[in-house]
Amino acid sequence: MKIIDTHCDALLKLQLAKRGLPYGKLPLSFQHAAELETNLARLQQGSYMAQFFAIFIEPDVPSDEKWQHALEQIDMFHTEILDKHPEMKHMKSWEDFDRLQPGEIGAVLALEGADAFGNDFVKLRQLYREGILYMGMSWNNANLCADGAGEPRGGGLTELGKEVVNMNNANQVYTDVSHSTVKGFWDILELSDYPFASHANARAICDHPRNLYDEQIKAMFAKNGLIHLVYNPPFIKKDSDQATIDDLLRHVEHFCELGGLKQIGFGSDFDGISMHVTGLEHAGKYPNFINELLKRYKEEDVKGFAFQNFLDHRPGFR
Repeated sequence: MKIIDTHCDALLKLQLAKRGLPYGKLPLSFQHAAELETNLARLQQGSYMAQFFAIFIEPDVPSDEKWQHALEQIDMFHTEILDKHPEMKHMKSWEDFDRLQPGEIGAVLALEGADAFGNDFVKLRQLYREGILYMGMSWNNANLCADGAGEPRGGGLTELGKEVVNMNNANQVYTDVSHSTVKGFWDILELSDYPFASHANARAICDHPRNLYDEQIKAMFAKNGLIHLVYNPPFIKKDSDQATIDDLLRHVEHFCELGGLKQIGFGSDFDGISMHVTGLEHAGKYPNFINELLKRYKEEDVKGFAFQNFLDHRPGFR
């Protein structure tokens, strides 16, 4: 069964390797490096249709270096993923999903946090031209656009952030709520034409600040938004660094109970997590998850989770 996964941090790993840390290899091979949970061999093993690659700038990077870090990751996306592997096809528009040929895997850019461009709309427009199809306003820290889930004051969008959401709307780009504060979530939901949770779970099942309350989940579904499950054990099972596929399935069941059968999908966070679901340690292990889903849901519904829900809700295709 084909898979669309909407979040991984392979670009950060590739960049760190190029800079010599922490892997000590220059560069990592996207084709088969064991350090990459989303390397090409594993994407093929997992029967991927498309993988979204997040541009993520670590919070300790000085402000005047953040844009350079973003450019480096974009360059790695081109030189190490696209240029060396003809199977990987750069997708810059929602229509590109329908142009994939057998044996090809879509590669899509996304932005995790507005830190990369600060308040410079020239940089933001460049990111749109590069083909980012969703943008998270924050990571866990605060930036000029919004507070993140780890910011104690819990603020929402700034006036700049609201303007960016409007720009996302104009460019048919999803605005991602995954790392938002509760207030930021509601600010985004009010303004965004295309709300999205690229990697988040249900707070009723696991009470963690990175997960969504039932009220938020219902509001997302009511506004035609998508929620994609994340595979980080602390977001799956409270106060635990271990989780099973059965534990993850509790979140699937809860989302479906809240009306999300046609509006949920997968956003693993592979290469961005240090702990893993047993049996779902990298992209090549997706068949294990699919097989367990097929024991509980109709094949049509599992296809929805795996790829069809996402395709059906693309901007311009709803």
